[in-house]
Amino acid sequence: MVIRTCVGCRQRADKSTLVRVVARREEAEWSALPDVRGTLPGRGAYLHPSPECLDLAIRRRAFGRALRIEGRITTEALGAQFAQDQNQST
Repeated sequence: MVIRTCVGCRQRADKSTLVRVVARREEAEWSALPDVRGTLPGRGAYLHPSPECLDLAIRRRAFGRALRIEGRITTEALGAQFAQDQNQST
């Protein structure tokens, strides 16, 4: 069992229950993307797949620190992924 810390709520959890997030540069802006398979290259941050943890991470500006990126990071792809996951589970 591998333990990671959620960048949103800061709780430790098993890696299999968290979503890995990586940063990709698109033109002049960084985007935080979900890495569901855990195979994308680059530094990763971990997040519970819930809108609450995503909101906490955004408010705390945790993605920039965890991914070691300066500047603004867009999180629309993460929000869309979490919304899609919740719609499928209900």
